[in-house]
Order: sequence, then C-alpha cells, then structure tokens
Amino acid sequence: MRQVAKRGNMMLIKRDVYLNKLIERQNNGMVKVITGIRRCGKSFLLFKLYKEYLLNSGVGADHIIEIALDGIDADELREPKACYRYIKEKILDGEKNYVLLDEVQFMDRFEEVLNSLLRIENVDVYVTGSNSKFLSKDIITEFRGRGDEIHIYPLTFAEFYAAFGGEYDDAWDAYLNYGGLPALIDMNNAKQKMDYLKSIFDNVYMKDVIERNKIKNKDEINTLVNILASAIGSPTNPTKISNTFETERHSSYTHKTISSHIDFLEEAYLISKANRYDIKGRKYIAANLKYYFTDVGLRNARLNFRQQEPTHLMENVVYNELLARGYSVDVGVVEVNQKNSEGKSVRKQLEVDFVTNMGNQRYYIQVAYDLSTEEKQQQEYNSFRNIPDSFKKIVLVNGSSKPWRNDEGYVIMGMKYFLLNSDSLDF
Repeated sequence: MRQVAKRGNMMLIKRDVYLNKLIERQNNGMVKVITGIRRCGKSFLLFKLYKEYLLNSGVGADHIIEIALDGIDADELREPKACYRYIKEKILDGEKNYVLLDEVQFMDRFEEVLNSLLRIENVDVYVTGSNSKFLSKDIITEFRGRGDEIHIYPLTFAEFYAAFGGEYDDAWDAYLNYGGLPALIDMNNAKQKMDYLKSIFDNVYMKDVIERNKIKNKDEINTLVNILASAIGSPTNPTKISNTFETERHSSYTHKTISSHIDFLEEAYLISKANRYDIKGRKYIAANLKYYFTDVGLRNARLNFRQQEPTHLMENVVYNELLARGYSVDVGVVEVNQKNSEGKSVRKQLEVDFVTNMGNQRYYIQVAYDLSTEEKQQQEYNSFRNIPDSFKKIVLVNGSSKPWRNDEGYVIMGMKYFLLNSDSLDF
C-alpha cells in the first residue's frame, strides 16, 4: 500500500464527541469516569483536550490538579492517603479546582479517595480506567449513583480518515488492516504498525488480563483469544470451545473456566459480546453468542495478519461503529417454516447481522461485501422479508455508493457513506 502524507498527527486528532460529553458533565457533582481499552486515547482526551478546554475557558493552570497513576513518578501517590493529602494541599482557595486522575485502578482503595474528594465543595473530579470491573463493581456500588461514565473507543473510521490525509480507499485499507489505535497515525510503514500492535497485545493487554486475574495457565487463555479472533462474526459458546479443546488438544479446559476467561477479556475491553435476539418472539436466546474485537487491528495482529476476511472485518467495524454512536446492538434471529427437499415443513433460523436500538428507534442491518448476484441478494433480503414490523431495514455494502431504496423498500448503502456520516441510518 502506498504511503500518504498526513494532515496531522496524534496531537491533532479531534475527539469532539467525547470532549462534548465531558463539557456537558462539568461541575455536575459526580465523578466523571472515562473508560475504554488501554491506548485508545483516554489520557489524551483528559490531559490534552479537556485540559486545553478548561484553560481556554479561563480556569487557571494552578486550579487543575493532574496525576497519572500508571507512571513511575506517581508511585508514592498510589497510596490512597498520600494521594488525598497531595490533592488537598494543591487546593489553593475557594475557587473551583479540577482533579484529573489517570488510570485510577492503580491506586488501592481509590473509591474512598474519590468519595472523600466528592465531599469537597469546590472540587470537580475526572478519572480514567482501563478495566470495566472497577467501574461496575466499585464505582457504582461505592458511589451509589455518583459516578458518571463516558466510555470511549479507538478511533472511528471518520476520526481516523480525518487524520489520515490520503484517499478514502487507502484509508479504508489501512483501517481494515491496522485498526484505529491513535498511535498508529504517526507510524510510517506497515512493519512498524504490525510490530506495535503485536507487541502491545502481548505486553499490555494480555499481560494485564493474566496478572490482574492471576491466571496460571497462560497457554489456554492465549489459545482462547486466537479462537475468538478467528471466529469474529460466527456464533460460538464456551461449551463448544471446551469441546474443541477436549477433542483436538486433549485438554480439560472446562466451559466454566472458558466463560470466566471470556469475562476477563470483556472486562479489559478487548472483546465485546453481541447477544442473540429472537425478533418474532421478542426474547433473548442464551446459546451461541457472537464476539467482536474492540479494534480490528488488534484482532489482525493476534492472528499475525492472516485470516483477513473482508466481510467479517467489515462486520466487526460496523458493530464497533454502532456502539461508538451510542446504540445497543444485538444479533437478530428470525424463525421461519420452510419446506425441505422432501416437501416437509422444517423450522429454520435466519440471521440479521445487527438489531440496533436507541430509545424507541430500531434498525435492522445486514453487512455484505457485495450484492452482485441474485443468490447473494436473496441471502441478505430473506431475513428482512420475514420480520413482522416496519422498522427500517438496511444493507451495508463495501464501496462508496450513496444510499438508495430497492423495490422492497430496503436501504442499500455503501460503507463510505455509512461511516463518514454520523446520521447515515436516518436516511
């Protein structure tokens, strides 16, 4: 792939959606908790973009208290009482002080520190964290509704494209290959990007998961990650994976352990789970969930940049994009009666890639690399034809085509239009 000149670098990447969420929550009496996978830009959002906003709004630099708890220079401040004393000493007067704490999970008993800070009238608190367990089990429980989460993702394609500085096709190829971690924007060649992604997967993400959860058998969870990476967009479950281990590896990697390890990967924001939803029955189906990677570049790096099936990668990108836009996303199932070769009626499940909801609005979405054949069109449309409601039905295809409606009222939309227009689903 040819190299292109960039319009900017990481320092110029705008994350306006997340910045505006912080601004909207300023001085609301709650701890603003910024969550997301490590290296996705949480620190940049807080210490660069939001701090810059505060300074431009007239807040004095001496009223912004910054502590990066994952750095060696903050080693002593990981002790909760020392950290609290340090912050208290930095509060100069009765004007509003802004406390910015990065990677707060590195501090023991951080909940007590944050609760104590909330009791100081002229303090507004912001923290980042890279593990969902600390949010779900500590922030919500300890703060009793006084924690306000802003979850951020790696760069969406629109954010990536704005910083890329080249043609759409080149940007799309780069994004499908290497994903949207912000540091990649400054890297000049494919080897540098691949080495970076493989290194941080092993030495940051997997190391965090293994050490945090005290996992002894590293080989098992590493193999599990490879299986999930190979199976993006395909239904699976812990029992099925356990059977594979038992048959092919003669390993007693039980489905309970596998389920726990998958939870650990989710808590680290490496993967995300899509539940299966029975559209006609209006209920969730417990079996055979789908898993997607938070960043396709990390997924590709895990498989040494092999198995790069365009349709599955597109599906993963669409899933992440929908989450970043704030939708809840499930995998749809439509049960139909069809006649088999013997003329007997059989029950069959048709799949809708995504059932996307926000409030009372819903969209049904299929992702297809192309619709060039009648067979492919029938495959994508059949599920839609059996959905008994009138919510919008959309097929996303590779390429730059603008949205149009076919004779059945389904919207056909190119990936370029979908990804670069934040309101594209409202066409």
